[in-house]
Amino acid sequence: MKKQKTSFFCQNCGVESLKWVGKCPSCNEWNTFIEEKVIKEKTQSNSKNTKTKPELISNISSLGEERIDTKINELNLILGGGLVSGSLVLIGGEPGIGKSTLVLQLALSMKEHKILYVSGEESPNQIKLRADRLNIPNENCFILAETFLDNIFSHIQNLEPQIIIVDSIQTIYSSKLESSPGSVSQIRECTAEILEFAKKSNTPVLLVGHITKDGAIAGPKVLEHIVDTVLQFEGDHNNLYRILRATKNRFGSTSELGIFEMQNSGLREVSNPSEMLLSQNSEKLSGTAIASSIEGIRPFLIEIQALVSTAAYGTPQRSSTGFDLRRLNMLLAVLEKRAGFRLSSKDVFLNIAGGLKVNDPANDLAVIVAIMSSNLDIPIEKDICFAAEIGLTGEIRPVSRIDQRIAEAEKLGFKKIFISKYNEKNIASAKYKIQTIFVGKVEDVFKQLYS
Repeated sequence: MKKQKTSFFCQNCGVESLKWVGKCPSCNEWNTFIEEKVIKEKTQSNSKNTKTKPELISNISSLGEERIDTKINELNLILGGGLVSGSLVLIGGEPGIGKSTLVLQLALSMKEHKILYVSGEESPNQIKLRADRLNIPNENCFILAETFLDNIFSHIQNLEPQIIIVDSIQTIYSSKLESSPGSVSQIRECTAEILEFAKKSNTPVLLVGHITKDGAIAGPKVLEHIVDTVLQFEGDHNNLYRILRATKNRFGSTSELGIFEMQNSGLREVSNPSEMLLSQNSEKLSGTAIASSIEGIRPFLIEIQALVSTAAYGTPQRSSTGFDLRRLNMLLAVLEKRAGFRLSSKDVFLNIAGGLKVNDPANDLAVIVAIMSSNLDIPIEKDICFAAEIGLTGEIRPVSRIDQRIAEAEKLGFKKIFISKYNEKNIASAKYKIQTIFVGKVEDVFKQLYS
C-alpha cells in the first residue's frame, strides 16, 4: 500500500520541510520552497538476514579501475586517464556553452563502443544536424528522445549499451514521484536510480546538468554528492575558448584543466594552452607581464594585463577578471607599505588574458610587475617572465615545481625568468639556457627591471 505525502522542498539546496517557510534555513535563500507530492513505499527490513558483513581492510583486494579511452585527450586528462567503468559523471555549464556538443563528440568518437545518447531536450533530427556538422561517422551511436525513466531503462535493457549519455538530468522524471520534471525530488530520485543501475551493470553514465544564475549545478546539492565526478564547462560566449575543469573526482585529481576551442566543426583540443593565453602582438605595451603558471600537472604561460589610472570620482576602483580580487587588494597594500608606491588614489584594473581563472600564487610577482609597469607607463621586455609568490612583508617567496615552470618558459623562447632566491637550491640553473634571476624583495625586482 502506497502512502501519499506532501512536503515542501527548497529548489536551491533541496532541504525538506513539513510546512512552507519564506527563508530557507539551510541556504538562506528567499521564496524557494515549493510543495511537491511524494509517494513513499513501505519497506520491511530484517537486519538478521543481511548478506554483508564487516571485513578486515587488509583482506580486501585492491583492484585498479578499468579506464575507457574517450578519444578526447583533454577529457581523459580531466577524468584522470579515461572513463571508469560504472562511474557517474556530471557535466554542468551555462546554456549554449557547448555541453551537448562535447558529449555528442565523445559519443561519435568512441566508435568501438555501443553508446546510447538519451536526449530530453532535442529531437533526433536536431541531434543529427549537429552530428553532420561534427562530421564523425559512427555506426554504434544510438539516439533516444525520451524523458520517462522507466522507458529509458526498458530501452537500455533491450539495447545493452556500453556507455550511456543523458542530456539533461533536469528533463528526466520517474513514476515513483508525482512532482514535475526538474523539481528537487525528481532530480534526486532519477539520479539515485541511474547511479544504482550504473554500479550494478558496471556501465559508465554521463549526465548533462543545467546551472543556476549563480553558476552552481541546478537541483539539490545532494546531486553533486551522489555522482562520482563533477565537471564544470566554462567560457565566454564572446570568446572561442572553453575551459573544462573538475570540481569533484573520486578517481583522479581535481586540479586538472582542459582547454577547447569552439569551431563550426565542433570542439578542438588546445594541447598547448600558451597559444591562447599569450598575446601575439609584437609591439611593446606597458601594463603587461607574463607569469609561468601551473594548473594540475600542466605548466603554461599566461599574460597578465593591468591598467592603473587616476581615480575620476574620488573613490578609487579595484576590479579584477580571472584573479582573486581580495588577493589583488593584498598585493596593492604590499606595494604601498613595503615598496613605497602610492596607489591608494588610483584606479586599478586587472585582467587575465584568454578568459582564464587562475589561483596559482606563483602569479603574484607578474601581477605587481604589470601594475607597476602600467603606473610608470614603462613596458616590460617581451622575453621576460615571472614565477614567485609575494608575502605580506614584501619578500619573494618560493613556489613549487619550479623546474617545470622554467622549462616551459625556455621552450617558448623566453630569455629571462624572475624567481625567488629561496628556489635557488632546488634547481640546477646550469642545465637551462634561459637566464634565471633570483630576487628576495619586491624592490629588488624593480631595480633589476628598471636599472
